[in-house]
Amino acid sequence: MRRTAGFLIFALFLVLPCLEAASYLQSHTLYGDLKVDEKKFSGIPNQTFTLTLYTLTAGGMAVGRITVPANGRYRFFSVANGDYELAIESGGSEVARIQFELREKASTEIRRDIELEWRENKVGLSDAKPQAAQILEIYARGQENVGEFEKAQNAGAAKDYSTAVGLLRKIVTADPKDFEAWTELGTVLFKKGDLADAGKSFNQALQLKPAYPLALLNLGKLRLAQKNNEAAVETLLRLVEVQPQIAEAQFCLGEAYLQIKLGSKAVVHLNEAIKLDPIAMADAHLRLAALYNAAGYKDRAAAEYEIFLAKRPDSPDKEKLQKYILENKKK
Repeated sequence: MRRTAGFLIFALFLVLPCLEAASYLQSHTLYGDLKVDEKKFSGIPNQTFTLTLYTLTAGGMAVGRITVPANGRYRFFSVANGDYELAIESGGSEVARIQFELREKASTEIRRDIELEWRENKVGLSDAKPQAAQILEIYARGQENVGEFEKAQNAGAAKDYSTAVGLLRKIVTADPKDFEAWTELGTVLFKKGDLADAGKSFNQALQLKPAYPLALLNLGKLRLAQKNNEAAVETLLRLVEVQPQIAEAQFCLGEAYLQIKLGSKAVVHLNEAIKLDPIAMADAHLRLAALYNAAGYKDRAAAEYEIFLAKRPDSPDKEKLQKYILENKKK
């Protein structure tokens, strides 16, 4: 029997929100560090882990999967409020499964770090391989800045934006190539209301990493908040060209097209967002309904409202939408 390793899960850290997204989309970015302690294992540990996010709210459906290296960072985009399980696999075997819930009042970034420990056991190892997914690149910053970066994130989570900005500016001054820190600085400045400086920080990150998804997504949201909708379209198009699987990017691009009155293009991206993540992107049905209603296709709008209510039965606008459906639904 071949020797392999098991895991003991140490901690799932508490929510540390970083960024409030635009108010029209209440879904979240879930991320965290996967910390792996190898001190108690004498063999050669597996170096990659597959994380699969399941929504218990929608009957255990998988809503995201990503492969990350040991001591790397995972990130799931467009995660709605609800009950979830996060399954962690290594070498084809599941090593941990964590349940948690999200109950945020506004769209945000949510950090949940995970700590695992290698330990010996006698369990056979399957030949199955974890399913690969694209890894979000992480900047390998110097050790002197690692603690400062965590302090900045914690300060941002506590809404101590001045402290967070000071720490992040210190990091990028010491290491101007830290595209993650530039992105985080833009994020905090966005929350603080310094939109012009936030845009400069996101652009600095993108000069270093032109296809960095988080910087592109947040810059697109910033342009929408500034009502610079044509620039939002340009930024979000760059993102969906390299990461078409990010539902939130498709949604925001659809919204940007709506704002410049290109409804036919908006429909394509809003429907793509729904296809990628039917639960988290429920609000896309509202945007499609508004478009159809304005164009005089009230039966189509009613159909979108009906689908939306099936996904969001506790909507505060439920009675108003039900009345619209009753009056306009195709017989």
